[in-house]
Amino acid sequence: MAVRPSAPDPSRWDVMQIQDLPYPDPGVPDARSGPRFLWWLFRNQLGGQLKALAWGLVHFASVSSLPFCVGLAIQAVVDRSGGRLALAGGLMALAGAGIALGDAFLHRSAVTNWITAAARVQQLLARKAALLGSALTRRVAAGEVVAVSTGDVEKIGWFVEAVSRFTAAAVTIVLVCVGLVLYQPALGVVVAVGLPVLAVAVLPLLPRATRRADFQREKAGRATELASDTVAGLRVLRGIGGEELFLDRYRRASQEVRHAAVRSARMWALIAAIQVLLPGLLLIAVVWYGVHLARDGRIAVGELVTAYSSIMLLTYPLRHFEEIAMAYSFSRPSARRAAGVLSLERPTDTDGSRAGEVPSGDLYDPATGLLAPAGRFTAVVCGDPDAAGRLAERLGGHPSQTGTSVRLGGVPLDELPLDTARTAVLVQDKDPVLLSGTLRELLDVPHSGAVGSAEALAAAQCADVLAALAQGSLDAADPMDALITERGRSLSGGQRQRLALARSLVTDPEVLVLDEPTSAVDSHTEARIAGGLKELRAGRTTVVFTSSPLLLDRADRVVLVHEGEVTAVGVHRDLLHKEPLYRAVVTRETDEEAALRDAARQGGDTGSAAPVDALEQIDALEEIEESA
Repeated sequence: MAVRPSAPDPSRWDVMQIQDLPYPDPGVPDARSGPRFLWWLFRNQLGGQLKALAWGLVHFASVSSLPFCVGLAIQAVVDRSGGRLALAGGLMALAGAGIALGDAFLHRSAVTNWITAAARVQQLLARKAALLGSALTRRVAAGEVVAVSTGDVEKIGWFVEAVSRFTAAAVTIVLVCVGLVLYQPALGVVVAVGLPVLAVAVLPLLPRATRRADFQREKAGRATELASDTVAGLRVLRGIGGEELFLDRYRRASQEVRHAAVRSARMWALIAAIQVLLPGLLLIAVVWYGVHLARDGRIAVGELVTAYSSIMLLTYPLRHFEEIAMAYSFSRPSARRAAGVLSLERPTDTDGSRAGEVPSGDLYDPATGLLAPAGRFTAVVCGDPDAAGRLAERLGGHPSQTGTSVRLGGVPLDELPLDTARTAVLVQDKDPVLLSGTLRELLDVPHSGAVGSAEALAAAQCADVLAALAQGSLDAADPMDALITERGRSLSGGQRQRLALARSLVTDPEVLVLDEPTSAVDSHTEARIAGGLKELRAGRTTVVFTSSPLLLDRADRVVLVHEGEVTAVGVHRDLLHKEPLYRAVVTRETDEEAALRDAARQGGDTGSAAPVDALEQIDALEEIEESA
């Protein structure tokens, strides 16, 4: 879906203050390209930009007026005029006050513009992440999202803030050139011709500097992504002894970033050197020419000092030409990446075409034929884990891919507003995220009130998790106040799964869809979770994607989905006996094992009602249930 760029809202042209953050509405960004996104940000901060421009003009004009004051004072001394000397002193004092006042408020306005621009981008990214949900990381790498929401946001804010200061500096240089031409035409013309040359002298170097900056950012993003993946899988890496391997990869990636940064810094150092060298050459030319004019009596000493001082001080606003070029070079790829994330849309209208009323009834997917009767526990077996994840997302409505809408009680979920669809059907994917904070905060989610935290934790078999959290948090008397680290990294995979399951159970939605909720849990705990889940969700619609016999045996209805279609429906034990494909998925039976079993049956055990391995699995299942 194409992003519709919005016209700047005049109500957002007011000067934004840091204390007003967050924005009530950050707006609809123009995410068609990086430059358009930067321009959209600038337009939506017009009030702050004009304020910074005004204070910048006060500051730079005050700095640029000092040479005229100094020239007037020197000429007054030469002419022995006390009145003009006093006037020059008063003007210098006024210029000094303007410099101090303008600098202070310019800095305040510039920092405000920087922070508010960065905050707007972060709000937009957070809103987009909430809108897309799990579909975001399927379309954009997690490391890229982290890089955009941290380093890229700062670079974008830097450019948006630097525009007003650059504009003030450019206007000041034009005014000084005009003033010098009027004050002393002979020298003023030299300065007026030389300064534009200085301003554009570095333009041929900017494309190369930009390419090197982009290359550096690409390498840095790759290193960030690698570090994120390494930290996320650190427990597994330690288990298989792969820490050093990934550390070596990260060291190499870090060295590539360092080399790219050095190459980029060399180019920017060359640009900075040119910005120092050329004004020096212009200064030498003006002084040499001015001395000749003074010897011939064509200009006064004070006028020469004024021209000399002006060039000296104009190197200060000239630096903003280098800064705006650097800011744009760094922010353009950052804005392009941010626009790429912000341009992602769901294929359906998230506002919906129906009223936001939560429907109830059977959950039905016309594309696969999957039916989950209302108030029943339905298990879905799918041989392809990726296909199972996509189907689970479809059941939640508003999937990331186009297709026939899933219906709840005959109502297409895609026609409901996204928040209503999410209220009706809660989908917990196979890799749920635990946010940092206390356990109480983790379970503080929108809920019906019918299921308490204690009940959900008990059903998810979290007693040992509570004990571990209490032991790890000495300051927390209540385990509910124990801190959970970022993404729950201090917990095992099974503990994280159970806490995520408890969070979903507390929500108590009309329909709960769970994708492999016990894949990291041992069999005895899994058996207890199966019983607790069925008991707690009695009378509510529950759909579980799993191949675990313990969960399948508890389900009221088991559905086998193969190659995108429902191929078998029944209960676990019947399907295990009658459906070879179901048995192969659930028991992990290989083709060779199936061939041996069929050969054994044909050789003398043809009268058996079920394969030996299936019967053994049922016996083992019953033993686990009895012990649980």
